[in-house]
Amino acid sequence: VQLVESGGGLAQPGGSLRLSCAASGFVFSNYGMLWVRQAPGKGLEWVARITSDGSVTYYTDSVKGRFAISRDNAKNTLYLQMNSLKEEDTALYHCAKSLGRAGGLEYDYWGPGIQVTVSS
Repeated sequence: VQLVESGGGLAQPGGSLRLSCAASGFVFSNYGMLWVRQAPGKGLEWVARITSDGSVTYYTDSVKGRFAISRDNAKNTLYLQMNSLKEEDTALYHCAKSLGRAGGLEYDYWGPGIQVTVSS
């Protein structure tokens, strides 16, 4: 299993970024996926989850209405569109493979992460 994130960087408060995660080594369309993040000095926090077919999504309260998770099963790629960014969104973002189709909170593989920094 390999998960590789891209698309991070520096954004101003109120700005947008789009993260991508290229997946390989497993049948991508059979598994829910997650985005998790770790801010400096804090533990891991799940941000968004999506079912294997993309029909259902879940968000942690702090990003509802601002972030959107999606996937393209034909391209084995997971996305996270982040709008109205806040300084507290600054973190290392990882994509992760859920244990099953439902996109539950438990995951078994994750990527190395991509840094997102929100600062003026």
